[in-house]
Amino acid sequence: MHGMLTTLARGFEKRIGWKRVGVAASVLIILFAVTTLVRTLRDVDTGVILTALTELRPQHVGLAALCVVGAFCTLTFYDFFALRTIGQKHVPYRIAALSAFTSYTIGHNVGATMFTGGAIRFRIYTEYGLSPIDVAKICFLSGLTFWLGNVVVLGFGMAWQPWAASAMDLLPTPVNQLIGLGCLAGIAAYFIWLVTGKNRRELGQNGWKVVLPSARLTLLQVLIGVIDLGFCAMAMYLLIPAQPGIDFVSLAVVFILATLLGFASHAPGSLGVFDAAMLVALPQFGREQMLATLLVFRILYFLIPFGISISIMGARELWLNVALPWQQRRRMNEACSASAAVPLKSRQSVQHMNRREQATPIESRRSQG
Repeated sequence: MHGMLTTLARGFEKRIGWKRVGVAASVLIILFAVTTLVRTLRDVDTGVILTALTELRPQHVGLAALCVVGAFCTLTFYDFFALRTIGQKHVPYRIAALSAFTSYTIGHNVGATMFTGGAIRFRIYTEYGLSPIDVAKICFLSGLTFWLGNVVVLGFGMAWQPWAASAMDLLPTPVNQLIGLGCLAGIAAYFIWLVTGKNRRELGQNGWKVVLPSARLTLLQVLIGVIDLGFCAMAMYLLIPAQPGIDFVSLAVVFILATLLGFASHAPGSLGVFDAAMLVALPQFGREQMLATLLVFRILYFLIPFGISISIMGARELWLNVALPWQQRRRMNEACSASAAVPLKSRQSVQHMNRREQATPIESRRSQG
């Protein structure tokens, strides 16, 4: 039986491969989301959307913007925590913050976050002597922080308000509650596994090894992920229409599930997927009001940070590839000019001394005469 399963697994990997399965799943998610979104928006009145935008309270938009800032500030600790975990303590916080912010915002907006975000991290961290393996470890630990936070929030949310996920996953409320309890049990089992021994925390082989943080540090890791998700969900909660009412925990469950679907699709900015999931999961709100909310949220959480990241990375590349080399060439030219001027002065002084030595015997003969 074991031999047959091994043969089937090898044949599957050779003929199909998990990479193709992932690509097919992403395409299916995007197609389903786009179809749902088109069907949902078929009779939407754009005038009502504009009216809904004007009805948004400025103070709520301002508080949502502050929550977005808090989310991205918390996001910077993803990389900082990972750097300290792998022992790269010479990299300062400002570089970790730059890497986390730009890799997430650019990668998530462009799509294929794993590759685009990893490339940006590699570009930044190689300036500080980190190897590709170190960057891979940082990506792994940052992703672990994200998923631990998601599992904890979803576990509590689905165990407390299981109906919130039913509109999206179409499962009965008791099943969603069991899923939430299962998430919490999985987190508890993970902590027990960490406590049982340090040797179990080593993952990888053949030169690629990463030591997972201890149980105490994992608590901090989970806290980072939970605070990040809490800020994001609060930003959406502040923008959503006041009527009909919805509690924060239920909205957080819907928001996180929609976000995870967007990540699974690998669509640029989760465009279409995230929006369709939110519209389907919250049918009690008017479509025009929800679209106005999603539009403002996209501006605050996607477009503005994306523009800032592009500006920062563009300015950084201009500095590293244009301004800094020009300054170095200018200093080298000045140093060469200075070194060439010193021998010239030396030759002039030697010639002056030779003239004086030649003139001295003549003056002495005149004095003797």
